Amino acid sequence: MEESGQLKTLISLQNPLLARNFPVSGERNQHRWTISRTTAQVQLEPTTSFALLRKNICGTSKYTGMVQASKDIFREEGLLGFWRGNVPALLMVMPYTAIQFAVLHKVKTFASGSSKSEDHIHLSPYLSFISGALAGCAATIGSYPFDLLRTILASQGEPKIYPNMRSAFVDIMTSRGLRGLYAGLSPTLVEIIPYAGLQFGTYDTFKRWTMAWNARWSMGSTLNEESLSSFQLFVCGLAAGSCAKAVCHPLDVVKKRFQIEGLQRHPRYGARVDAHAYRSMHDALRRITQKEGWAGLYKGIVPSIVKAAPAGAVTFVAYEYTSDWVESIFS
Repeated sequence: MEESGQLKTLISLQNPLLARNFPVSGERNQHRWTISRTTAQVQLEPTTSFALLRKNICGTSKYTGMVQASKDIFREEGLLGFWRGNVPALLMVMPYTAIQFAVLHKVKTFASGSSKSEDHIHLSPYLSFISGALAGCAATIGSYPFDLLRTILASQGEPKIYPNMRSAFVDIMTSRGLRGLYAGLSPTLVEIIPYAGLQFGTYDTFKRWTMAWNARWSMGSTLNEESLSSFQLFVCGLAAGSCAKAVCHPLDVVKKRFQIEGLQRHPRYGARVDAHAYRSMHDALRRITQKEGWAGLYKGIVPSIVKAAPAGAVTFVAYEYTSDWVESIFS
């Protein structure tokens, strides 16, 4: 790839955005979450690629639906096209998940006055939201550069501007230095606060409702997490991921627009987002609604939910069981 092409692309990173969640306490908890989240990421990466392609388009898009996009990607790029940007995504998800759940556990331990997971479920929805939001902020800061690289690699289309993650990383560092890897961090944190807060807050709420339902039908008088089946945990995670993504999707669209500012991808993938196109998140929201209507803020919402909902469900179920297993070993 020519240097001039890469330099043009670097200008695109003037205002990128990103966001995500928080971890657990202790080394064991970090290992549990890293394993479970990485598994979900590998399984669901094809939907991630399509969601990014749909969200990052300003104007007429090459992709008009999941089926049509899937056919075009497979025909033009082969099966590997669905996993474009997967390496930085995996490198992002491991520290992100570990930090997310480690911090989440610490905050809940402080709020409840107990390190036992069974005591954390009784926290108020407000405290669950705050815990999730703080965890999301910490995880986002720790994994932001990988999220930025993933978005750029998945959005560049064909012909590629950056052949691999290393070339994108070197180009950014050469042009803008370390600060370039964190361009747009502030608006990303604005997006992650409600997303992570809602995801963890609603998950705990759905768990309490399910436990109460089980107690009612089993004629029991106490609520405990052991009464929850793996299917019920999966449904709780699925619902939590769907709710959080549906509410926060417009902010995620804005975040991705900032991340690909100035990216010199082929016009067939949709109109390019000019460098410095938006002055702020408020300005981006205003311009998108003016040019594309309210529907512009929900571009790619279907593939995003298709990816986020099961990813959240698999992650929560994997963590619950891995957590119980690790605690049984060290207790």
